[in-house]
Amino acid sequence: MKDNIKLNIIANINTDFPEKFGVPRQSGLIPELKAKIIFSPEYRKDESLKGLEGFSHIWVLWGFSQNEQKEWSPTVRPPRLGGNKRLGVFATRSPFRPNPIGLSVLKLEGITKTDNLGTVLEVSGADMVNGTPIYDIKPYIPYTDSVANAKGGFSDEVYGDLLEVNIPVDIEQRIDSETLLKLKKILASDIRPSYHNNPERIYSFEFSCFNVKFRVEDKTLYLLSVTHI
Repeated sequence: MKDNIKLNIIANINTDFPEKFGVPRQSGLIPELKAKIIFSPEYRKDESLKGLEGFSHIWVLWGFSQNEQKEWSPTVRPPRLGGNKRLGVFATRSPFRPNPIGLSVLKLEGITKTDNLGTVLEVSGADMVNGTPIYDIKPYIPYTDSVANAKGGFSDEVYGDLLEVNIPVDIEQRIDSETLLKLKKILASDIRPSYHNNPERIYSFEFSCFNVKFRVEDKTLYLLSVTHI
């Protein structure tokens, strides 16, 4: 048995997130977020996608390319639990793992042929940084991949608690409605670690072509500025 298996990067994903902060914590949380999967030149083979058009969703196996931790720990501190409770790494989706591999279910919006990039997969609901390497793509098969009455462990308690988002009128008027909807959903999902509770702290992240700044007081997020990069 081989100790090491080489994973080939078959594609990269183009998203609106140049950095980790701001990326949804799970795939599918914000279905309005669009992305493109662009295959590496050696994998731009149309026959490898034959039949995929019949599926509505795909599994994507990808790499935590911005994970700088070199050693793994058997326990981690999930930010969503306040950062002060340790759980087993295999009971979480922490990026700090023995192998920095992520798994996402994405909606397949379309398969488009292009002149310079080959066939591109149009997807939505991605939870990845722009340029994330992709190792494999598999069809999502509802009758086996969807489990009725499955238990979600601690995630049943910590996900779905949304913030109220306060957006100044001048910002609403300067941003197109589609971008504004995406941004509002990102902010409402509370992208901060849950142990951050200083109402004076100003957060900043990049989304699409914008730099976004906000602060949070109690359960209300106040959008401070949205400026072009």
